[in-house]
Amino acid sequence: MTRGRILLLLLLLTFAGANGYLLATRQLRFDWEGVGVIVAAGLTLALFSFLYRDNPLFRFAEHLFVGVAAAYVFGQYWYQILYGELVVRFRTLGQADSAGLSGWWMLAPTVLGLLMLTRLSGRLSWLSRISFAFVVGLGAGLTIPRYIASFVLAQLESTLRPLSWSWQGLNLLLILCGVLAVLIYFFFSIEHRGAVGAVSRVGIYFLMVSFGASFGYTVMARLSLLIGRVTFLLRDWLHVM
Repeated sequence: MTRGRILLLLLLLTFAGANGYLLATRQLRFDWEGVGVIVAAGLTLALFSFLYRDNPLFRFAEHLFVGVAAAYVFGQYWYQILYGELVVRFRTLGQADSAGLSGWWMLAPTVLGLLMLTRLSGRLSWLSRISFAFVVGLGAGLTIPRYIASFVLAQLESTLRPLSWSWQGLNLLLILCGVLAVLIYFFFSIEHRGAVGAVSRVGIYFLMVSFGASFGYTVMARLSLLIGRVTFLLRDWLHVM
């Protein structure tokens, strides 16, 4: 046997022995809740085993997670959209709902959804462009105003506020200097030399701080997930906390 298979076998035996001890000492109950904790702990350890290298346990847990996630998403779409919105409404065609809308209006999204399935056909695949164009246009119409309000208008509001001798005034001054420096950095019509070059370098510093803060936020979010999983293993599974 190779070293990887030996380590895999030792991991399985250790996991089985730990669960046997926990069940024997009644720290875990042999019921649905206890079995759920054991399965969750096993899948967590299987995913963490990728830190050593790729192995069958990790691939099994990965495929199981993808399959369960796909089934969950399909169930949500089926009960809330396909069945809840289409099948139920088509049963009551011609009757107005609580909002005063007739069920006939659901024919439009139904047709658009069916047109997307024409991507599976070589001849009729061009019909799917109608649905995708509608989805892209609707998504752009809903997203662009939000981005403008969140990033452009909010940024302009911070740079147009009156300055004062306070911490808030200092923050507004930093925001104003950062916005101007970054805009000058991305202004390529003038060669970045002299004063323009110095200001553009300041803009680079502001960009690096922004990217670093975003990366730090991402790392903290991942660490919170890790802390949650380790806490589950130590408290809910092993009962050592």
